[in-house]
Amino acid sequence: MYRRPESVLVVVYTKDLKILVIKRTDPFPCWQSITGSLNNSEKKYDAALRELQEETGLTNEGAIISTGVYRTFTIDQRWKHKYDNNTKENIEYEFYYELERPLTIKLNSKEHSNYEWVNIEDAIQTVWSWTNKESLKKLSLNS
Repeated sequence: MYRRPESVLVVVYTKDLKILVIKRTDPFPCWQSITGSLNNSEKKYDAALRELQEETGLTNEGAIISTGVYRTFTIDQRWKHKYDNNTKENIEYEFYYELERPLTIKLNSKEHSNYEWVNIEDAIQTVWSWTNKESLKKLSLNS
């Protein structure tokens, strides 16, 4: 079964703008915020909560907010095999998850090998995708 070409990006941060970045292992090592595709009939908000829990173990320690922002990007060739051959682009919906302070994260070891809490400037430089960078820049300007 092919992936639905819609996904969520969840930026986890603290009130003093420490950003959670996680190191993805497949198909190549890279740092990112929480991401994941929507299941067949899943709503965006539900996907954001599910991915947050699957990738970090966080459930209700903070507040998840849909920003209403979405970005369309060309699907990277390293992920292309997961989509129907006619699918060229993905729509990514942006969410923020604010915490009081950095917490211990329970990574999904099938997807990620490490995590760090970093300041927002370092996070912008560290994350791989341009959509993740844009989300962090917006958070920086609005805080």
